[in-house]
Amino acid sequence: MYILLALIGACALGIAAHYMIGGRELRGVAVTPAIATALAAIVYTGSQWAGVGEDSVWLWLASVLGSVLVAALATVAIVAARRRSDAAAKAALGI
Repeated sequence: MYILLALIGACALGIAAHYMIGGRELRGVAVTPAIATALAAIVYTGSQWAGVGEDSVWLWLASVLGSVLVAALATVAIVAARRRSDAAAKAALGI
């Protein structure tokens, strides 16, 4: 049941990261929290299978903060790709 704490924490921090990263009009509101939550589930489960105990601080840092960091980087990459794509489409249309 502790995995729910990790997932809720990652989702909440993912929501905060969504509002802190620019270019919100170029992505969906649920992209960053969804990436963070999915990664937190994968990292937490993988760490548990690897034998890391629930009382280990590394489990919580990796699953919550690590997943939010990766989600933030993925969001920045998505925004950059969207800006490049939009610029290429505008150039192709002559706008």
